[in-house]
Amino acid sequence: MMLPARVRQTQGGHPTLDVVIMEAQRNAPADIALPDAVKNATERVTADKIAEGVWFIAGGSHNSVLVEMKDHLVLVEAPLGEMRMNPVLAEVKKLSNKPIRYVINSHNHFDHSGGLRTVAAEGATIVTHADNVAYYQKAFAVNSKIEPDALAKSGKKAKFMAVKDRSTMTDGSRTLEIFRIRDSVHNDTFLMVYLPKEKLLIEADAYTPLPPNAPPPATANAYNVNLVENVKKLNLAIDKILPLHGRVVPIGDLYTTARMTP
Repeated sequence: MMLPARVRQTQGGHPTLDVVIMEAQRNAPADIALPDAVKNATERVTADKIAEGVWFIAGGSHNSVLVEMKDHLVLVEAPLGEMRMNPVLAEVKKLSNKPIRYVINSHNHFDHSGGLRTVAAEGATIVTHADNVAYYQKAFAVNSKIEPDALAKSGKKAKFMAVKDRSTMTDGSRTLEIFRIRDSVHNDTFLMVYLPKEKLLIEADAYTPLPPNAPPPATANAYNVNLVENVKKLNLAIDKILPLHGRVVPIGDLYTTARMTP
C-alpha cells in the first residue's frame, strides 16, 4: 500500500467516509480492552399482542409492529440493521407462518431504514414515501463485496411501493392506512400507519412517550404538536399509540405531552 493514501466511501452517491492516511506502522502492538457490556451484548426481542393479529415487537431502542392479513404479513419498520432485524424476523416466524409481503418504512433516517435490506431479502416489498424511492433504488442496487448482507446473498432485487400523501392496504377484513405526516420539521418524507378497526396509530419520532408519571414538559415539543395537528386534520379515531420508540400508551398521553386538548 502506497502512503500517503486517501480512502473515500459513498452510499447512494452521498459521501459516508473520507480519510487521509499519512503513515502506518506495521504489526504495531495493540492492547484494546473490550468492555463487558459490548462483549456480552445481545438483541432482546419481545412481542406483545395489542389486538387480534397485531403485535408490538419491542425489547430494544427501536420497535416494529407486525400486522397479520389473511394470507400475508405487513411489518411496520425495519430499524438499525441485520443485528436487530435477524432476531426480529425470527420472532415474526414464531408468531405466524405467513410470508412478510410488505415492510413499511416510516422515514429515511438511517436508524429507521437500516434493516430494510434484511427484510427485502425475505421477498418483502418496501413501502416508503415516493421521494425516497429513487435514492433507495440506487443505494440498494450496490452490494458489499467485502461483507455481503442478506440481500446480497439472496440474489434478489429490492422491490418498492411508493406512497405520496396516503395509501390503503386491505384484505377485505382488515384495513391498514398509511398517511404522510405533513409539515414535520423532523423529516419531509414522514409516514405513519393507522388501523381504523383497532383504533391504533403507529408512528416514529413524531412522539416518544415520556416515562410513566413524568410531568409534561414546560414547553410542548414541536414534533408532538405537529402530530396532533395531523391527527386532527385527518379526523382519526385513536385509542392507543404504538410508538416506534418507547412504550404503548393511550392517545391521551400525546395530548397531555403536547399540552393540547382532543
